[in-house]
Amino acid sequence: MLIKFETRSNRVKGLSFHSKRPWILASLHNGVIQLWDYRMGTLIDRFEEHDAGPVRGIDFHPTQPLFVSGGDDYKIKVWNHKLRRCLFTLLGHLDYIRTVQFHREQPWIVSASDDQTLRIWNWQSRSCISVLTGHNHYVMSAAFHPKEDLVVSASLDQTLRVWDISGLKKQKNSSSQLLNVNINQELFGGNDVMVKLILEGHEKGVNWAAFHPTHPLIVSGADDRSIRIWKMDDSRGFEIEQLRGHVNNVSCVTYFRDYVISNSEDRSIRVWDVKQRSAIHTFRRDSDRFWILAVHPDRNLIAAGHDTGMIVFKLERERPAYTMVGSTLYWVKERQLKSLDLDTGAEETLLQLRRNTYPPLSVSYCPSERMALFYYDNDGGTFELYSIPKSGTNSDDVKKGFYTSAVFFSRSKFVVLDKTKQVVLRNKNNDIMKVLPPIGTADFLFPAANGQVLARSDDKVSLFDISQKKVVGECPAAKVKYAVWAPDMGRVALLGKHAIVVANRKMKQLCALHENSRVKSAAFDEATGVLLYTTLNHLKYCLPTGDTGTIKTLENPIYIVRVVGNTISYLDRDAKVETMTIDSTEYRFKMALAQQQYHEVLRIVKKTNIYGQSLVAYLQQKSFPEVAMHFVKDSHIRFNLAIECGNLEVARETATQLDDPECWQTLAEVAMRHGNVKLCELAYIKTNDIDKLLFLYLITGNREKLEKALGDPTKRSDPSARFQYSLILGDTETRIRVLEEAGQYALAYKVAESHGMPEKA
Repeated sequence: MLIKFETRSNRVKGLSFHSKRPWILASLHNGVIQLWDYRMGTLIDRFEEHDAGPVRGIDFHPTQPLFVSGGDDYKIKVWNHKLRRCLFTLLGHLDYIRTVQFHREQPWIVSASDDQTLRIWNWQSRSCISVLTGHNHYVMSAAFHPKEDLVVSASLDQTLRVWDISGLKKQKNSSSQLLNVNINQELFGGNDVMVKLILEGHEKGVNWAAFHPTHPLIVSGADDRSIRIWKMDDSRGFEIEQLRGHVNNVSCVTYFRDYVISNSEDRSIRVWDVKQRSAIHTFRRDSDRFWILAVHPDRNLIAAGHDTGMIVFKLERERPAYTMVGSTLYWVKERQLKSLDLDTGAEETLLQLRRNTYPPLSVSYCPSERMALFYYDNDGGTFELYSIPKSGTNSDDVKKGFYTSAVFFSRSKFVVLDKTKQVVLRNKNNDIMKVLPPIGTADFLFPAANGQVLARSDDKVSLFDISQKKVVGECPAAKVKYAVWAPDMGRVALLGKHAIVVANRKMKQLCALHENSRVKSAAFDEATGVLLYTTLNHLKYCLPTGDTGTIKTLENPIYIVRVVGNTISYLDRDAKVETMTIDSTEYRFKMALAQQQYHEVLRIVKKTNIYGQSLVAYLQQKSFPEVAMHFVKDSHIRFNLAIECGNLEVARETATQLDDPECWQTLAEVAMRHGNVKLCELAYIKTNDIDKLLFLYLITGNREKLEKALGDPTKRSDPSARFQYSLILGDTETRIRVLEEAGQYALAYKVAESHGMPEKA
């Protein structure tokens, strides 16, 4: 079980996946409905309009922004999750409602209740169109067939019933002819739904029943601790298989691909292979009973609700095992090892794998000996060593071993870790060559350069040289899952669940980054050396300086295998090799800046349309405002960048366009600091700051302009300043005039008299 998401809450009684978005609804025993984003691990919304008591049934509509819920308040509520409110309530049941489900095509809802009935509702007309009676105990579950006009129900009366609802389609759409639920139908049900099959065999009450999506099969689980599989045809149904293993009531059971999945009050989830009649996986919790299961309609996702929350998990990983050797990709698809030369496009199926229960975690390939080494992490860890047959048929030469990891370290030799963490060297015949002591606390190995391996511990990754029998380098990195080397083996990216650490060939850390969503894959650009990596929903890049950026959003996770220029080769979750063209301009531009290759920066600027606020912010942050100006059209931002980098000419042009007093004031201060007197003078004139203009003329000794400004009525400052400047200039007449204008006639007389100007006096 690969747990992808887990919550802690009140007991979960109902679950439903959204068909398109990464959402799941959980209805709780305390009456609350939660809407979660299981990809990001966040609670999106809560709905609490049900009256006191558990909400047991929940279901998303396949196409509309709706979901339906049913609870112990006898109410069925239809909600719009976009509007975040309940649209209406359907009333009619007389006891607790166990399950609710939308029909995939018709505007119908089927509900099961402890009042011993099923009801089918038209959610568009908001009315009950049929009451299905016949069970004589609580009806625990009811579900529409995915394709046919059938409903299956399970009851504590120890029976399953299959109902034919084809008669409902024949009803006319006119409101006058819609079925109205009256007293007779409440007691005896409608005539448009008929019981097709009654399946008996369980020894105690049946808790759940579900149709197979494609075959005429039904699976059921009951309080007799058994799971039974029923086959049905046009006239009859009969039990064909019985699965036993649970030691308490089976609370829910459903189909998942070719498997049957069940959970129980015995605190376990079991995955059954019907052909083998046995449980191939069993997952247990220490103290929580399981109550409900939900399967995603399209993806490899299952959810289970228990006493203290829920878990969303996968049965097996969707990441295909792959490795790159030169320009050739080797990967596992549908239990086959395939190869593809990414340069020529030549594809070949090399061999058929024998194991069928689990896919391999990793694959190593030795091209000189045509040998493939597969590692499986189940059963404590096992490896299989195959010699590739020339015909591409099944290989008879398969060697196995039980170890915790296995990788090639040189031609025809590979290394494994045994249960005691000792390093065991083996040759191509699977013979033990040498046993070395443990590499510290290392518990897993990754490939490295020839004669070396990477050894993973809890908090670091060590580079171990096998010939020297010692660690030659260490890099701090916690819980590393994958190691990706650059094509020249000069750098390595250590991928964790949410983190990436990049180190050089001597394991000296170059940079580290953290992501909120899961890191899925990575590869180095062969041309620039930039690391490209993918998360659940983004393709991103990381420069050697540690700077990161987003290239594009992804609809589905991908696994990068190679990056050459603007072309990415990748594997999708179906193990198909695809290519994608990207715009690498942004990270090439940043890389050129970091390496101070300004001719390359100029070439990129001239030949591409690179732009954006984030790029401008990056250039400002990295102290390249003069470069940022080339990408900015907004005049305010351009002015600020020009001021920051000291380009006063661009600042003057932009300030003239804006004609903003604040801009001119800022420009005056910067021009003064740069000693640009003319620009400072222009800025003071534009802002009409006469005091500062006069002072500028004074300190620069520009007597002519100072006298002109003092004489200009439009540029007159306050009287005290004019008097002071006239005193400095020795202009007696101006001083007398200033005193006269201020009403200081006595002082004006004294000034005129003391300077020998009797006429003025």
